[in-house]
Amino acid sequence: MKYKVTFRKRFTPDGQPADDPKSLVSPEDGVIQDEEFVEILEPAGMGVTGDLNEGSGSEDSNDAGFLGLGTETWVYDIAEGREKEFTDALVESGVVLDFEEVPDESLIT
Repeated sequence: MKYKVTFRKRFTPDGQPADDPKSLVSPEDGVIQDEEFVEILEPAGMGVTGDLNEGSGSEDSNDAGFLGLGTETWVYDIAEGREKEFTDALVESGVVLDFEEVPDESLIT
């Protein structure tokens, strides 16, 4: 069985990945047979270099601690009969935004 999984992905203000959400999914050995990277979507506004509040009377809004949120998508091939272990690990990770079972023929590689 294959699952398409979309993770929450954090980015630094300069657009560099700030975490590896995929590493937080940890099912038992043998559950994941194969995995394939699909895409990373950066948060909107990553290219904005100016202060968005300039002229508004606010103090500098450039927060050095800001981490933008985007997504990272993977497709996993799961061992037969171990789907529940996998989906439970996804839910427990706290970084999965969405997952869905996908038929093999719908995947484009």
